[in-house]
Amino acid sequence: MYKIGDIVLVEDKMQRSYQYMIEAPYGADFGDGFDPFYTPKQMLEMGVFEGKYCNDCLDEFPDDWFSEARVSSQPDPTLNYFGVKSRQPLNVWKRKGWIIGPDPRGWFQWYCRYYLGRRLLEVDSRQIKRWRAFRRHEAQVRANCDVGDWTCRPRQRQALLQWAYDALV
Repeated sequence: MYKIGDIVLVEDKMQRSYQYMIEAPYGADFGDGFDPFYTPKQMLEMGVFEGKYCNDCLDEFPDDWFSEARVSSQPDPTLNYFGVKSRQPLNVWKRKGWIIGPDPRGWFQWYCRYYLGRRLLEVDSRQIKRWRAFRRHEAQVRANCDVGDWTCRPRQRQALLQWAYDALV
């Protein structure tokens, strides 16, 4: 869809006239220690954020990301892969300082743009650090659940999926 040097113009409900340049190849050249298990397309297809994430961002992201995505005009926890609510309202994210840089929707929006090839050194560094810190949830699932028992800790597994970790550990 985009190639290095392209400028992406964002016009959606949360951002107007925001633009960024594609500086890295699509889905490649990630920072050291950042190795997400899922692509944004896979995450959207599996069911994340109750089907309500990025619904007004279709023009910014590749069409194929949404061809099989579980989306809804209203938040619907049954659309999540594990069928549970596993997110907090945006005002909580803002209050806790989880909205970083030019990504008003948080970590997943950053990841989508990073996957496309946007690079913002300071923002990328902070978001990758946050992603690495989330690994503790994967360790908790491994320590407390039998292999193959995906009914164990469904909220924590849904959160892992929403952070691009293997939720089926």
